Amino acid sequence: MPTLAELEQQLGLSPSGPPERGWASLDEAAALLPACPSEQVRLAALTVLARHLVGVPGSASVLTALREAVSHPQPERELTRLLSRLTGGFAAIHASWGDLVASSGEPRAGQVYKLTYGTRQVGTLTVAAGPEWAPLLPVAAEYALLARLQSAAAGAARRRVGERALDALLSGQDDVGGPGLGPGPFALALARFSRSVAGTPAAHAAREQALDVLASAGEGYFMERGVTAFSTVRAGRAVWLWPTRNLGREGRALHAALLASTAQDVRLGVSGRHSGAEVRSAYEEAAQALAGTREARGCTMFQELDPLHALVTGGALDTLQAQVRARLATLDDAERTEATLRAYLGHRGPLAELAAGLNVHVNTLRYRLRRAEEVLGGRLSDPQLLARLYLALEAQELAT
Repeated sequence: MPTLAELEQQLGLSPSGPPERGWASLDEAAALLPACPSEQVRLAALTVLARHLVGVPGSASVLTALREAVSHPQPERELTRLLSRLTGGFAAIHASWGDLVASSGEPRAGQVYKLTYGTRQVGTLTVAAGPEWAPLLPVAAEYALLARLQSAAAGAARRRVGERALDALLSGQDDVGGPGLGPGPFALALARFSRSVAGTPAAHAAREQALDVLASAGEGYFMERGVTAFSTVRAGRAVWLWPTRNLGREGRALHAALLASTAQDVRLGVSGRHSGAEVRSAYEEAAQALAGTREARGCTMFQELDPLHALVTGGALDTLQAQVRARLATLDDAERTEATLRAYLGHRGPLAELAAGLNVHVNTLRYRLRRAEEVLGGRLSDPQLLARLYLALEAQELAT
């Protein structure tokens, strides 16, 4: 096992001058030496960074100030203020979904550092400063990562309180006038990842953890806008409940924030506006909207959902579809009559035009329609028979 000094040398520490490094963060340093214990590599990398600060005036005081900023109740705000004051430049921290969390100084382009914890990006640090401050910036990025994690930990504690409240609301144990939301209209959204998960316990555990992170990202998005939202993970889906003003804009903005916070495809279903003790109704609407979302990165509002969707997905049409198809099957014509009826239901115009479109003689078309009437026991001029045929033959395709 290499010594700390040997690790430092492998990471680019040079006693004769500034080191040549191929890494910009502790994670990247650890990745360069995969055969060595990760914690030892990270310690060696911190040593390299700390020794680089020798050229920065008051480097020991700088490190102390960075540590104190991260310990503040609002660590991102304090850290960006400190970096701006120190360098005379600009500093900003953004959330993983792109929202500005904190900034200080005159905005301008600068060096951008991705703040990554494991495989999860939790935000970015942007710093615009003079070249003499270059040794400080990688260290500042590590403190910015710590600041984001500090805020996430505080947010997680708050979210657990909201999670318990939301679980109670969904179970009918409370009303929406509970802690934080107030008496006004609210909405509920459900999200899931588009990619299916393997059936192993480890895969399911990883998916639950990813959903928990997604729920946290959504709640953070609302928090940045001064909106109190409850979130939880339920039945393999992330759930959010929030007081709404402009539902269409809020739902689509939430979806955009979720997509920006993860590399995975996310589908979102959003309920209509509700009030009072209608949380479970809102949950059912959001579930229907989510089930009706076909695009891998799609978002569906309940009020935009095809009205036939609930009827079809609820199984209410199964008996009707089976009956109609069983009667048509007695014709034993390789489903030609069924295909003809489908075309007939979608046609608006003379039968001659439909026959031409089907590439059959008009008399053949009339014969098929007449035989369909015989086995179905009605006339195609009867609106009730037409409605049943439409639901049996067309609704499934329209709803899917």
